[in-house]
Amino acid sequence: MAAGSEAPDSWYLALLGFAEHFRTSSPPKIRLCVHCLQAVFQFKPPQRVEARTHLQLGSVLYHHTKNCELARTHLEKAWLISQQIPQFEDVKFEAASLLSEFYCQQNLVDSAKPLLRKAIQISQQTPYWHCRLLFQLAQLHTLEKDLVSACDLLGVGAEYARVVGSEYTRALFLLSKGMLLLMERKLSEVHPLLTLCGTIVENWQGNPIQKESLRVFFLVLQVTHYLDAGQVKSVKPCLKQLQQCIQTISTLHDDEILPTNPADLFHWLPKEHMCVLVYLVTVMHSMQAGYLEKAQKYTDKALMQLEKLKMLDSSPILSTFQVILLEHIIMCRLVTGHKATALQEISQVCQLCQQSPRLFANHAAQLHTLLGLYCISVNCMDNAEAQFTAALQMTTHQELWTFIVTNLASVYIREGNRQQELYGLLERINPDHNFPVSSHCLRAAAFYIRGLLSFFQGRYNEAKRFLRETLKMSNAEDLNRLTACSLVLLGHIFFVLGNHRESNNMVVPAMQLASKIPDMSVQLWSSALLKDLNKACGNTMDAHEAAQMHQNFSQQLLQDHIAACSLPEHNLISWTDGLPPVQFQPQNGPTTSLASLL
Repeated sequence: MAAGSEAPDSWYLALLGFAEHFRTSSPPKIRLCVHCLQAVFQFKPPQRVEARTHLQLGSVLYHHTKNCELARTHLEKAWLISQQIPQFEDVKFEAASLLSEFYCQQNLVDSAKPLLRKAIQISQQTPYWHCRLLFQLAQLHTLEKDLVSACDLLGVGAEYARVVGSEYTRALFLLSKGMLLLMERKLSEVHPLLTLCGTIVENWQGNPIQKESLRVFFLVLQVTHYLDAGQVKSVKPCLKQLQQCIQTISTLHDDEILPTNPADLFHWLPKEHMCVLVYLVTVMHSMQAGYLEKAQKYTDKALMQLEKLKMLDSSPILSTFQVILLEHIIMCRLVTGHKATALQEISQVCQLCQQSPRLFANHAAQLHTLLGLYCISVNCMDNAEAQFTAALQMTTHQELWTFIVTNLASVYIREGNRQQELYGLLERINPDHNFPVSSHCLRAAAFYIRGLLSFFQGRYNEAKRFLRETLKMSNAEDLNRLTACSLVLLGHIFFVLGNHRESNNMVVPAMQLASKIPDMSVQLWSSALLKDLNKACGNTMDAHEAAQMHQNFSQQLLQDHIAACSLPEHNLISWTDGLPPVQFQPQNGPTTSLASLL
């Protein structure tokens, strides 16, 4: 083997072939693969082979074993040696990228940042790696919630991509920056940036799948921007475009033709992930608009797709999609009177969060908020208060904070003995003055809460003013649930004031809208009012029919209430701190009163 000039190549290729054979065996034989690669060093190979082998060993150990120290040693050697070798960019920058990923996984972020900065500094003549490393460092800053540094890096990347003639990757950098600006609520910077992105995307002529994926990214940002602002009606044209765009993508075949510009070698998301994302934003829209059966349909489709994808793909984004879908469908179930199912799905979110500390950190506030909403639905007001209070301590997200405060205010109104705390909250979500967020939907809800309080205090004219404001706002943006709630409460006020005709004009459309949503609580409330209205007006047959409807809704809600409170997961209402409990003790039966519902 020592003889002849061809020997090093042949022994190296043989060992490499064996290593790859063992790595790709079913099941993989990682120990044998590592032995083959380690054997390369016995031959005292040239620097290039030595560096590449360290990278291969580091990669195999990092991805397939728990031997972190050895993986780190090999990746650090690969990075060190490759920097001394000219024209060895692929190994050099792959080592830097993988080593910084390893550091982040080990919570050694302060080691990852300087490494990536140095790699970015020396990769300016290698467009693909320079862009990739900029994306990687921007992502690291984003995970650390340092969105300003991330935006700066994405801006640098966009300018670099323009200089090297890659309008496609320039659009990816700018859209990523737009996404972060939306997260930071820097709306004055978002609008011009999205306008520029729209122009770049429309003018770019290239691979059809890449072009359509840019359009999906652009439209997803627009749709989420509208939904964040609670503009459910205004978003419809954008959402329709997005749905058409994903249909176009699903008919296109992946071309194997590689782009001529190495800076264009990026994909935003795989086609299958984009499909799930479009389902997700459709569910978000349907839930806000109050089309709950449509939300259910698209959630089922998305979850089925996710289950298939998760069998083959361990990408963390899939679990994030799954949690967000479940969060939305849980809220739908609580409205439609399926509390037991909602509770089981809350438990499912708990299990997903237990598997990922990062997922839990990002969704703990939402999880406690959902439990708070569940507690309201089963009339456990003390637990609801505890859940909302826990959620408020865990979020810095302004829209979520406002949503929680609005619901906590409704709890204090129902309890009736928390005036000081209630007025403190209402001052912070005053829809007439310095409302904390730009969301149309949340501001309309704040007017409703004011109307509800005025109703309970017997200040009916003031209540009517607030509720008419809610109606005006909810009609403007098709917020069906708020419309139904406002109508039935107005109907109740007119009934109390003895104006039966006006009461009927409110309650009948409220009932129709509640049936369309369907909103079980509003149906229960409306049927009770219709029963009393018809009785007062001497319409015996109609009163009997309404009484029968009310009885049916009461029975459905009672059965669901008992089923939910009997589940072992019902004990989650007592959890307010730390990680969610893994196991639940069975309940003996419901411990909560149904008086407020019936």
